[in-house]
Amino acid sequence: MNHLIKTTQLLLLLLIALLPLAVLGSIHVKHVSAADSKINMLYLNGVVVYNLKTGMYNVYSHHELIFSNIVATCKVKGKILSSADFPERKYNQISISDKFGNGSRHTVTLRGNSGVEMKQVFYIYNNRPYFITQVELSGSYLKSNYMSPFKGSFAGINGDARTVFFPFDNDTFISYNSKPFIAPAANISSETGAVFDNTSRRGFVFGSLEHEVWKTGVSTTATKDSGNMVNVFGGYSDSTVTRDNIPHGEIGGTIIKSPKVFVGYFDDWRAGLEEYGKANRMAEPPFIFNWTKPTPVGWNSWGVLQDKITFDKVVKVADFIADSLAGFRTGNTAYVDLDAFWDNMLKGGNEGDYSKLKEFADYCKSKGLQPGVYWAPFTDWGWKSGSNRKVEGSQYNWGDIWTKVGNGYHEIDGARAIDPTHPGTQQRIAFIIGKLKACGFKMIKIDFLGHGAAESTHFYDTTVTTGMQAYHKGMEYLIKQLDGQMLVYAAISPNLATARYVHTRRIACDGFKSMHDTQYTLNSVNYGWWLTYMYNFIDADQLVLGTETPGANRARVLSGIVTGTFFTGDDFSTAGQWATVAKKLYQNKELLKVIKNGKAFRPVEGNTGDKTTEMFTQWIGNDFYLAVFNYSNDAKEYEINKQRLGLALNKKYTIKNLLPDDAPSSLTQLSSKSKLPANDAVLYKFSKE
Repeated sequence: MNHLIKTTQLLLLLLIALLPLAVLGSIHVKHVSAADSKINMLYLNGVVVYNLKTGMYNVYSHHELIFSNIVATCKVKGKILSSADFPERKYNQISISDKFGNGSRHTVTLRGNSGVEMKQVFYIYNNRPYFITQVELSGSYLKSNYMSPFKGSFAGINGDARTVFFPFDNDTFISYNSKPFIAPAANISSETGAVFDNTSRRGFVFGSLEHEVWKTGVSTTATKDSGNMVNVFGGYSDSTVTRDNIPHGEIGGTIIKSPKVFVGYFDDWRAGLEEYGKANRMAEPPFIFNWTKPTPVGWNSWGVLQDKITFDKVVKVADFIADSLAGFRTGNTAYVDLDAFWDNMLKGGNEGDYSKLKEFADYCKSKGLQPGVYWAPFTDWGWKSGSNRKVEGSQYNWGDIWTKVGNGYHEIDGARAIDPTHPGTQQRIAFIIGKLKACGFKMIKIDFLGHGAAESTHFYDTTVTTGMQAYHKGMEYLIKQLDGQMLVYAAISPNLATARYVHTRRIACDGFKSMHDTQYTLNSVNYGWWLTYMYNFIDADQLVLGTETPGANRARVLSGIVTGTFFTGDDFSTAGQWATVAKKLYQNKELLKVIKNGKAFRPVEGNTGDKTTEMFTQWIGNDFYLAVFNYSNDAKEYEINKQRLGLALNKKYTIKNLLPDDAPSSLTQLSSKSKLPANDAVLYKFSKE
């Protein structure tokens, strides 16, 4: 097999050097010429060609020039160093075998520039359609808050060209945005970048694979004169995206490294992002224990009850789920999760009497349910009451542990951030988590985690100099305190960096019951569905039925199914339409089969701006599922294009609508159209005949 791979790679290199290149799809292609002092690093379907004379490299995929004049750049002592500026370059290669497979590590060592040595490192794998690169600096003690291993030009995109804005987190109702990429165009994205033609679906994916030190930015620009440019750099700080009001912290040492960066070109941008998600999972394996139990389903109090939760109400909710929703299960249990304001049930505050909480947890278990709770470990919500308040479980005052930013503090969402590295913060975490474990909770929803990733002028732990280092410290400490006793669910949190620490994560900000809420939530699925490969589960959070129309209820329920798990949020302590609809929808065995699969659906289109596609698809075994949403106030007819959906044109399918009988069901084997009323949704199951 190795001999075959090497032979194939040599043939590919010969083709690159000798054959004229043809335009493939939407990429503008240039001829490749052989040159002296060039190093060829071959990966699946591609090759990196590094020029030792210039310190630049080009990348080819399927004989196409896709990246050109790529350099590494770093800032040291206010000066930008580029790999193109060093007079001396040496190269070496070693074989490697790791979680990514068999391959080789290629290192170009650059010297002769002010006593600083630069290394450009390339990780090339035989079985991966992408490569990974990193830049490293060494010398007498160095500091930098900007390190880019990948900066240069990339090939033009024809057709419906798009560049995607990926947010850092899911706070402030932020949305993903697939923007037109026609000169002049510019986009700075967090951690991840994608540029593609939505018509052919061909395109580029690049982004960070490490999140314990750096916040990474991905800049893509299109200009008429200079063409397309990309820069993937550690050191991104933006008050509207990363939430930071100061520059990214500096890292220091005799050796400093950028984040590892993923680079690939794919026939389908969606497949590229899925590869990227899987690569992140391998690059930073979970710190938390792996979840092997069934897909979690249940109820969360923030949907409707919010600050009105009482012991009597949540006990009635538990009764309803145990008795009236007995079929709402993917395993043998469901979760009943208390969100914020569970401290309404405490006597004497957070250091007082937790007996009522324990009584609730015991009651849930007696009904065959699992009790859940909520907490925000890195926030002070009472900061306006002063700095001299004692931090529960510690000898410190709140003013001691606030995250320092210049002459002030870090605040967002009405809460003041606290330093994850401070012993007062950690003592508080140990105290509260200890109380919740003693109550017997089996799930915890942790929220406002982005506060723990804020850049700070000074952290208590002086070895920590960046927000992500602080987040890493704080989250590891939290998970250690939980000690494997709970399902861990993240709400507002960094999109990628949280994957090591939790089992499931909310995909967007709060969404409740309206069609607008559904569309907002699904925007994050449209461009963030691939996070399903980084987490055990991603989730749409509180799915509220309320008194909405049957169509809006169907759409809201389906938005949860499409995301991958299912947590409802109605007030089931009282009777109402929502209870009747829940009994019908939540116990539908066909829908539960899809939920049990636990993975997000894939979007059909990627040209929706800050809105969302109307169709999502999923294969489960031999069955194909198509979710169709009509977000508009008018009835619509949808063309069902099998080829666009990824279905074989010569196959026949039995088509079944999985939502209740009163839902629209116009699609049949003989029809290529689906008609949907305004503000409605449908889920079709295609089974091979």
